[in-house]
Amino acid sequence: MLMPAGKTFCSLILVFVIVILSRAGFAQDKKLESFTISYASVSGTRAPLWIAKDLGLFEKYGLDGNLIYIASGVTSVNALLGGSVDIIAASGSSAVGAAARGAPIVIVASLGHIAYKLIAHPSIKSVQELKGKIIGSSRIGAGSDYALQRLMPKLGLIPGKDVQLLATGISESDRRLLMLMQGKIDATLGTEDNLLALANRGMKFSVLADLYESGVFTTGSDIATSRQLLKQRPRQLKSFLMAITEAIWIGRNNKEVTMQTYRKHMKISDPKLLESMHKNYLLGSIPLRPFPNEEAIQNDIEDLSQTLPHLRGKKAADFLDLSLLKSMEEEGFFKRLHGK
Repeated sequence: MLMPAGKTFCSLILVFVIVILSRAGFAQDKKLESFTISYASVSGTRAPLWIAKDLGLFEKYGLDGNLIYIASGVTSVNALLGGSVDIIAASGSSAVGAAARGAPIVIVASLGHIAYKLIAHPSIKSVQELKGKIIGSSRIGAGSDYALQRLMPKLGLIPGKDVQLLATGISESDRRLLMLMQGKIDATLGTEDNLLALANRGMKFSVLADLYESGVFTTGSDIATSRQLLKQRPRQLKSFLMAITEAIWIGRNNKEVTMQTYRKHMKISDPKLLESMHKNYLLGSIPLRPFPNEEAIQNDIEDLSQTLPHLRGKKAADFLDLSLLKSMEEEGFFKRLHGK
């Protein structure tokens, strides 16, 4: 692996030295507490989790952090309710939907939205040409499914009439785009990084819409836990939030750490793609302070209320508990970390 030169190299070494020393010092003082975190897709939004794990930030804050991949928000919720995991990183719709059905689940933080674009087969040049076509989402009730249902009317299309929404069962947008290129679906949601990866392979495609520009706000990677765990283990949850917040800060300020993370966990080696991911995620969609986007969660509530009528009139605040983040803010954690 080629390492950066000069100041960047020194800063990278310094990050590792500080983390290792902090980790060793804490281990001598106190036994680490087991803490398991699941994430529902392998995507750029997960970088803070991977950075925190790889650099020992969980240990720095007293946790023996264990990351596991569960490729479904619904399955992640079930694992949380069953006690197999302590916290989940999945779309906010998964947590809201479960809470609406009586599950004691609450959103405590967020790793931001997914900057989705509607991508179609190159033979489709306009939104109008989507009529009669198949658009692939991940799973029924997943974030991408609701995002498409919100987007279609804004484009003048009615799901089930003008277009067919197909649940592919695939969470990763790059794998859905492979289905697109194979002709199994006609369009799907993807990211800037997906587009660059396709272009690098000489593949053609059409970009028909940008979700954010169309006013469709998504919850790509909200952090949720059980209300019982929040009551019983607030210190551990707060330590987790401190670890990922520091990971965000490191990822924003040390590009090589971020690139190394994506190389390792997403098996990406293309320099242009790595640059794009650092720009679009750590410097883009992932918030410096991991507060949830309440407007995006409100969208989820409105979507889910179509099948869960008792959700009508509910507000995002009903599904949020920001007490730990606010405590960190009041204690000056963000100010100390960011230096301002």
